[in-house]
Amino acid sequence: MTARPPDPARAWSVQQVAFTDPRVQALVAEVQGYYVQIYGGPDDSPVDPTEFDEPRGRFLLGLVDGSPVAMGGWRLRPELDAAIGGRCAEVKRMFVSPTVRRQGLARRLLAALEDSARTAGVEVLALETGMMQPEAIALYQGQGYEPTIRFGHYADSDLSRYFAKRLDGR
Repeated sequence: MTARPPDPARAWSVQQVAFTDPRVQALVAEVQGYYVQIYGGPDDSPVDPTEFDEPRGRFLLGLVDGSPVAMGGWRLRPELDAAIGGRCAEVKRMFVSPTVRRQGLARRLLAALEDSARTAGVEVLALETGMMQPEAIALYQGQGYEPTIRFGHYADSDLSRYFAKRLDGR
């Protein structure tokens, strides 16, 4: 299946917001429902909302015509710096609502996250996704993410896949 081109009549924008923003929390509820469908339960990895506050991270909200349809954030993971080889941050809670998928919005949001992290001095972005999400895996690989070390809450799960991308050109 090929992606539909974005409708030029629909305006895409990205805002930096707090993870606690009610629009973000509505999308978090939507993605947790999606995880229940595909994995049988929600994502229970710990998330401290303040980890996405500057200077330790950022959280972005993607909007189409002013309506929240996508989200994602990054948070610094200094415990991974030595193992991954640079100032590392983790992409977390990346999600695009199924109502607007296949329009390139995930790529655009990911690029905005990368730009935001690069501007903050992050050298490597790492992430974890699940093997039951082949579209997400394809997105990350298509944007230059490569397999990396296992880390975090799901490090022992056979359903998890780990990727990283250098942002500093090394």
